[in-house]
Amino acid sequence: MLLDSGLAPGSLTDVPAYAQAAEAIGFDAVWSSETQHDPFLPLALVAEHTQRLRFGTAVAIGFARSPTVVAHTAWDLAGAFGGRLLLGLGTQVRAHIERRFGMTWPESPAGQLREYIAALRAVWNTWQTGERLNLRGDRYKLTLMTPFFSPGPIERPAIPIYIAGVNRALCRLAGETADGFHVHPYHSVRYLRQVVLPAIDDGRRLAGRPGGAVDVAVSAFAATDEAETAFARSQIAFYASTPSYRGVMDVHGWGAAADELATLARRGAWAEMGSIVNDEMLHTFATIAPAEELASALKSRYAGIADRLTLYLPFRPGERDGFWRRLVEDLRE
Repeated sequence: MLLDSGLAPGSLTDVPAYAQAAEAIGFDAVWSSETQHDPFLPLALVAEHTQRLRFGTAVAIGFARSPTVVAHTAWDLAGAFGGRLLLGLGTQVRAHIERRFGMTWPESPAGQLREYIAALRAVWNTWQTGERLNLRGDRYKLTLMTPFFSPGPIERPAIPIYIAGVNRALCRLAGETADGFHVHPYHSVRYLRQVVLPAIDDGRRLAGRPGGAVDVAVSAFAATDEAETAFARSQIAFYASTPSYRGVMDVHGWGAAADELATLARRGAWAEMGSIVNDEMLHTFATIAPAEELASALKSRYAGIADRLTLYLPFRPGERDGFWRRLVEDLRE
């Protein structure tokens, strides 16, 4: 099991030192997110200041961008830095696509993301082989790529595409066409085994792909002390209040708690929400263990599930380096 690190939102000036420290610790990859900053700009700095470390987006919002624009960015990063890029894409939810990005929400998010991935690969194929671009879908029609706009071939053109999601449709899509799947931190092992993994496998079989075709990258709540435990409880409460994620609570029969959390969220009663997440819920959605026992607890929880693991804990260079180094080594054993 490989241990990755999430790049905390911040100034680009902080990225080189962070990346170098992450590589020295032994992390396999660093992931940037699309929250307060652009997800791609930090990756160029990560790549420039490391030699081995892989880097990717977890995630960039596909529906906020033309697939050709994303194709260019990914091609440049993959071509310049030894194919270390892992391109992670997400759909977001309707309110954000329409009201934060000013774009149109599709009738079928999974269907449009399938076409989006096909568009990326069609553009990359044209650049790599010189074949005519001819992608004609329901949402995207890409038929023009003159030599003036083609960057040409690169050494490692097979850019891995990861997608993220919670519902069955996106999990199934990952099995059909993606190279990896980002598991949302708000999950339980039961939900992964009963919903996520079977849906990925259904999509894989439908597309005739072999077993192991899709890497499962799990982002996980974890805590080693009281402060981290309180933070995990608050984050679980926040995500459990989101209607789109209702199915995770339903698997455990906690629909009433999800309704209560949603009501509190609508009232803006954020401080009250953590009390709804009892200890049983907390331990269902988070790994709580002393620092020296965390690796063993994570391996017990995610053995046979996760290929890659990113903890919902901040990595700060110079703080707890020994803890992180031991965790990397223990998870790889």
